Amino acid sequence: MKNMSRRELCVSLPVLAAIGAGAPEALALQKDSTAAGTQAAAPSAASASLYYSRAFGFDQMPLRTMANGGESRDIVHGTLATGETVSLHQSMQMAESEPNPLHTIEHTEFILVREGELEFQHEGANGIVSEHVGPGGVFYVAYGTKHTVKNVGGLAASYFVVAIGGDAR
Repeated sequence: MKNMSRRELCVSLPVLAAIGAGAPEALALQKDSTAAGTQAAAPSAASASLYYSRAFGFDQMPLRTMANGGESRDIVHGTLATGETVSLHQSMQMAESEPNPLHTIEHTEFILVREGELEFQHEGANGIVSEHVGPGGVFYVAYGTKHTVKNVGGLAASYFVVAIGGDAR
């Protein structure tokens, strides 16, 4: 290899930076590659690379039916380019259905209500606190908080859950 002048080095730096910026994509493609290793497989909605912007079609979200008649669709789970683990799903609780029991999470959550009315029960300074919101309302669940969400309206309630960090899954 010949010695490079400062000018040649300066001209080469943007090219080297662009090549280096493609490294996360190359790793993601390698991780998602087919068994033959010749083509990259399309990532599923539930486990996609979060290094690049993209859309998630409703038909790509696997449906899970809950014992209480509710439904949940996993949208995405992965690690952001900034290092945080993120998981996003949407759920639907039937009216008058039994919610999950109070439980503690080891991550942070935002619960965004799309339709219906939900009651958010969570630990507070003086015991369990209950708060209600309707469409457009948001609950914030801090790391380590014991909580549950219950449909208190007369119709099905649908909401999105954004889990960040910790054991987000």
